[in-house]
Amino acid sequence: MAPSWRLGAPFLLLALGVLHYGHCEVSAMTRTSNTVKEKVKDEGIMSHERVKRGWVWNQFFVVEEYTGTEPLYVGKIHSDSDEGDGSIKYTISGEGAGTIFIIDEITGDIHATERLDREEKTYYTLRAQARDRLTDRPLEPESEFIIKVQDINDSEPKFLEGPYIGSVAELSPIGTSVMKVTASDADDPTYGSSARVVYSVLEGEKFFTVDNQTGVILTAVADLDRETQDRYELVVKATDMAGQMGGLSGSTTVTIVITDVNDNPPRFPQKMYQFSVSEGAAVGTPVGRVMATDADMGENTDMSYLIKDEEGGELFRVTTDADTQEAIITIRKPLDFESKRTHNVVVEAVNKHVDPRFVDLGSFRDQTIVRVSVSDTDEPPIFRPPEGAVMEVQEDARLGALVGIVTAVDPDMENAPVRYSIDRGTDQEKIFNIDAVTGAITLGKILDRETAGWHNITVTAVEADNPSQASQTSVSIRILDVNDNPPELATPYEASICEDAKPGQLIHTISVVDRDEPQSGHRFYFTLAPEAANNRHFTLWDVKDNTAGIRTQRTGFNRQEQNVYLLPILVVDSGPPALSSTGTLTIHVCGCDTEGAIQSCNATAYVMSAALSPGALIALLVCMLILIVLVLLILTLKRHRKGQRMSEDEEDMRDNVIKYNDEGGGEQDTQAYDMSALRSLYDFPEVKSSESGPDLRSLPQWIQSRVNGDGGAADFSVFKGYIRKKVEQADADLSVPPYDSFQTYAFEGTSSPALSLSSIHTLSTTSEQDFSYLSDWGPRFRQLAGFYSLGHPEEDGS
Repeated sequence: MAPSWRLGAPFLLLALGVLHYGHCEVSAMTRTSNTVKEKVKDEGIMSHERVKRGWVWNQFFVVEEYTGTEPLYVGKIHSDSDEGDGSIKYTISGEGAGTIFIIDEITGDIHATERLDREEKTYYTLRAQARDRLTDRPLEPESEFIIKVQDINDSEPKFLEGPYIGSVAELSPIGTSVMKVTASDADDPTYGSSARVVYSVLEGEKFFTVDNQTGVILTAVADLDRETQDRYELVVKATDMAGQMGGLSGSTTVTIVITDVNDNPPRFPQKMYQFSVSEGAAVGTPVGRVMATDADMGENTDMSYLIKDEEGGELFRVTTDADTQEAIITIRKPLDFESKRTHNVVVEAVNKHVDPRFVDLGSFRDQTIVRVSVSDTDEPPIFRPPEGAVMEVQEDARLGALVGIVTAVDPDMENAPVRYSIDRGTDQEKIFNIDAVTGAITLGKILDRETAGWHNITVTAVEADNPSQASQTSVSIRILDVNDNPPELATPYEASICEDAKPGQLIHTISVVDRDEPQSGHRFYFTLAPEAANNRHFTLWDVKDNTAGIRTQRTGFNRQEQNVYLLPILVVDSGPPALSSTGTLTIHVCGCDTEGAIQSCNATAYVMSAALSPGALIALLVCMLILIVLVLLILTLKRHRKGQRMSEDEEDMRDNVIKYNDEGGGEQDTQAYDMSALRSLYDFPEVKSSESGPDLRSLPQWIQSRVNGDGGAADFSVFKGYIRKKVEQADADLSVPPYDSFQTYAFEGTSSPALSLSSIHTLSTTSEQDFSYLSDWGPRFRQLAGFYSLGHPEEDGS
């Protein structure tokens, strides 16, 4: 039979167990033992095989909050191998071993030396060991056991989240949930009723109740009014032991805020407000502010304002100030003191957010009367009509013709006279004038509708006794059209036909432009001009829609015979009066392809390819370039030769002049001089020979008289004046060489009987000389002798 051990626990309810090394089985109210064969090996001790017996102890409990002076007995551990001779030593280890819990090494009794609190620690885990006192060899394997702290009702319920603040809407029905409060009890909820809590209301139970099991706070009345009282203070109590006698309790404060609902309509403090405003106040000027009050709060006080009467709504406007919820009354239309001096405006305030649950409480709106008094001010003249005038005048109206009349009146009671003027910034050309007293607008210049069809001017009206009071209006003047411009053919004025055109073929449609704009619209009539009435080639067809068509009336045209036809067309408008003009349509005869597309309209041209190949274009460009180079070379050669000839002539001329001063071999010596240069000098600019003799208009007057046979003595003073004038001209002209045509004769020589023939020498002498001997010098000096002889030169041929 297995060994057993005696129970050492002081309580009747025990939990017995059988423990083995590495294995544990627990059963209620049972005692067993097992025999296990194992090899136990210890330090310094030889291993041997034996039958190990299990050891049993109670599941221990200890009451919390023990207040005695002696250690509190917890229980006893005992091994079956203990024979009571003190050879076995019991030890414990683990939580609180040696401090909170102590053990008697011989008896195995366990005591608690400190006051325990289950709310701080509910159980302790320890390990028990039985050893041989002499060898300290383990006699039993170390095993674990638990000491539980027995609960007592020593903790009152606590509201850990308090104090509480909740809210509920005003006028909520009875039983409306407000919030939930929860109390916690630190006692063991599984042992007795120490942790069972019930709730109750200590203060405020008139308005609120609490569910004793759940802690939910409910409304007890239905007439909670925020406007009367907006918060309530409650005291809620929690009691453990399910509320039985001896239970512990705790309390907390609950603040319940009553939230607002829109249950109050807006109300105006006064039934009438009075304001004053000047009649000259501009549109949008504030007249005054009124405000309705609302006992609610938040968005429930948001309201809008309306003007209820029709008259007030026309003259005034009301808006709501979003910040202050005031009604701002402003002017909507200009006020007139002379028309009405007092206005009564009905203003209504309406809640924006109406709760449908409370519509049966009454109308959520209120009204008041705003009386506005208008004060008089000096106002500028007012035009009739105020929006401006539109006038019309014929463009052929004469100067000073009446265009129209503008009217302005003084709206004040005095009705001061008004003076008118035109703002010349809008009529810089002074086309119109205005009578300062009557406002009659007349023409200052002739009009032309085709230049400007409308004129917009600004008329200013001022009070005669107070020019600072001024107003302006715009006057639009429309110029009515008069038929003063003839119609004209619209471009283009050219048309083309193919040589193979058929009779009756439409080749062109002509239209007309007319600068006039008759009110009834344009109507033009087309016909051929009288000079083309018998035209055999073309006919004109009036389409009756202000256009006309040109048709052919013969078969085929030959552009080699005639490639251009001129067709005069007469156009007449509908007037009145009817005006006409004649336009010429140029018709070109062209060569066309088989599809009627025009190829060429030149008289000598034949059908050519519409496009050239790149090679042909290059060849054409090269030929043109060669021709240009040849022309440039020819021109360069001509200029070079001309310059060379001119230089040779000048050199020859100067050489002859230099050599002519030497005494030569006489007139017959042609080897020393180039006589052609001398001959060329005979052609004077002033005297040119012709078939009928010299030009007498270029000769001196005394020579002209001798040639004409007038007779009389020679007048050398005229000759001297003529020579002097030519010399002075030569001296004054800096662009010519320093010698003239007379110097080429230079000086004949010291032994010449004619002495010097220089014009300068002739000019310097004062004596009358006889040049008759020049006739004896031969044919070469005949012309010179004719200039200086008193009679006619001989008419000998040469």
